[in-house]
Amino acid sequence: MQLKIHQSYRNVVCICDSELLGKQFEEKEKILNVRESFYKGDEMDEQKLVKTIDDMAKEDATFNIVGEKSVNLAIKAGIISKEGVKSVSGIPFALVLM
Repeated sequence: MQLKIHQSYRNVVCICDSELLGKQFEEKEKILNVRESFYKGDEMDEQKLVKTIDDMAKEDATFNIVGEKSVNLAIKAGIISKEGVKSVSGIPFALVLM
């Protein structure tokens, strides 16, 4: 999974399944674009990613999460619930404002 943190007045934490990088998904009027410029960062294993999620959740960050593995990890870490997950062409995603 990929992790990239955009630093701003509020950090934007981008997490996605690595195999989705650079792809675009469309469903009717909805488009999910997994741009490398936004999502490509450091490849991380589950343990490091959960720790980073926990740390960033304490920092009042915003999260953009795309992909089945990434979304399931965010659910496991407790920052989203299954009800907060949407999808485009079967690709799950979630947006979280802490």
